[in-house]
Amino acid sequence: MMRGMLRAAVFTVGAVALAALAAGPALAQKQTVVIYTAIENEQITDYMKAANKTLPNLDVKMKRLSTGDISAVFMAEKDNMQADVIWGVAATNMIVFKNAGLLEAYAPRGLDRAQPLFRDKADPPSWVGIDIYMSAFCFNTEIAKKHTLPAPASWADLTKPVYKGHVVMPNPASSGTGYLSVASILQRMGEPEGWKYLDALNQNIAEYTKSGSKPCKDAAAGERAIGVSFEYVALEMKKKGAPVEMVLPKEGSGYEMEANALTKKGAKNPAAKQFLDWAISDEAMGLYAKYFAAVGVAGFPVPEGLPKDISKVVYPNDFDWSAKNRDRILAEWQKRYAK
Repeated sequence: MMRGMLRAAVFTVGAVALAALAAGPALAQKQTVVIYTAIENEQITDYMKAANKTLPNLDVKMKRLSTGDISAVFMAEKDNMQADVIWGVAATNMIVFKNAGLLEAYAPRGLDRAQPLFRDKADPPSWVGIDIYMSAFCFNTEIAKKHTLPAPASWADLTKPVYKGHVVMPNPASSGTGYLSVASILQRMGEPEGWKYLDALNQNIAEYTKSGSKPCKDAAAGERAIGVSFEYVALEMKKKGAPVEMVLPKEGSGYEMEANALTKKGAKNPAAKQFLDWAISDEAMGLYAKYFAAVGVAGFPVPEGLPKDISKVVYPNDFDWSAKNRDRILAEWQKRYAK
């Protein structure tokens, strides 16, 4: 969405199936596809185990960075495009890419199964969503006891003086999670009041991190009391035994959508389209549904610990507004809070 550790990772698909090898050199030839993504590293590893088996003819070269960083790289390469596929990058950024003329419209196989919210409105679409992630606070109960901190229940709570120096959140310029939180606050409160709120919140911030998952990981490690992050990381840290609780703010969590797209370069690469077809298949959706409460195709079980109906806990995101105003909002944010 969007966020994560600033480290590029390359994942190469495993050996060609024995049947293909037996059929001769022509069938054994792999097709290279270059994929840019902001999906969390541990999720990529899980997803690609399945993709490797289902798509043995593909040689996948993958670059992974936080949402803002992978988007900046992709935009900077517009005149010498390297990526064939964008996989799991925030829909807000996909709209920016589309408006810049960097995407090729493509309807992946099985698109008719996708819920209407999870796709570009154009036909064929320039992007297709795969899952929704939402802002959540990671609250370290042990650090809270040490400093006599009450559990926060809302965005408003985070501005209370008791939390000064105990809150960490992502930088919206580099993190999709950071931007969704800021954009959601500005949409919900209106810009004048929203910026006043962010001014007050800034007084309590100990650090703005480069990635969206790091605030929660810092809270889980006991380095901070409260990390503004997203729900997957909060639950993952708790599963691993960290003394953290996930808090979905009562005013509504901001949310974003991880989405896929075919690039202008990838339009000429059949392997790119093959990967995008797989990326919205039932197999892929079942993998996404292990981590997220809402995925592009309805009917998958919700992971334990997440709300059964996220419409009751999220504040609606106007993706077009978020995309149109992104540069202006980030410039204003940097002017006010960048150190």
